[in-house]
Amino acid sequence: MLRTLVAAPIAMPVVAAPWAKALAALHDRHEDAPALLCRSRKGRSLSRDRYHSAEIAFAGLEAGVLSDPRYIRTTLHQAGAVAKLALCAHLLDVGFADDWNAEHIRQDIAKALAYANATGFGHDGPEMARLAVILSPFWKWGYPHLIGDPPMDDGGFTHERVRALIRALLDRVRDGTGHPRPRGLDRERTDGGT
Repeated sequence: MLRTLVAAPIAMPVVAAPWAKALAALHDRHEDAPALLCRSRKGRSLSRDRYHSAEIAFAGLEAGVLSDPRYIRTTLHQAGAVAKLALCAHLLDVGFADDWNAEHIRQDIAKALAYANATGFGHDGPEMARLAVILSPFWKWGYPHLIGDPPMDDGGFTHERVRALIRALLDRVRDGTGHPRPRGLDRERTDGGT
């Protein structure tokens, strides 16, 4: 019978998490519905998939393939997409529902970072916080052929600095979740990647 009980728990609600007060303040500030945190195998699997997708999406940016040296927009758009995937990987891992993330986080990297840090992510340096604000919402950095090219503050970020900050973010997600790097990318990093 004990073997059945050990194997049976698929979801574990997070009761009275140490971050309940911080989350309540964020829910109020952003007028978000409260997130009911529940860690589950499904959430953990989705978290790993999002982290892997973030690493794969970042590979081209990290190599400089997706960066047009004339425009920081491309780098910021791709960095925003990667940051959202990475931060949602953390949120899913601590028990946020994927539907809640989709409805409330959307493309707001600053909000995703705030929720992540409120749940113990511990990546709250001022430069990353400033980049998160610049990236939010990240759609504004892409699709100039659809929305035009309005003057936007890129915060003075260079391609190299954005890549370094997003690499540090991905590394923090990997450290916090314990997810391995995707196959193929792990060899690149140990065989000469930075």
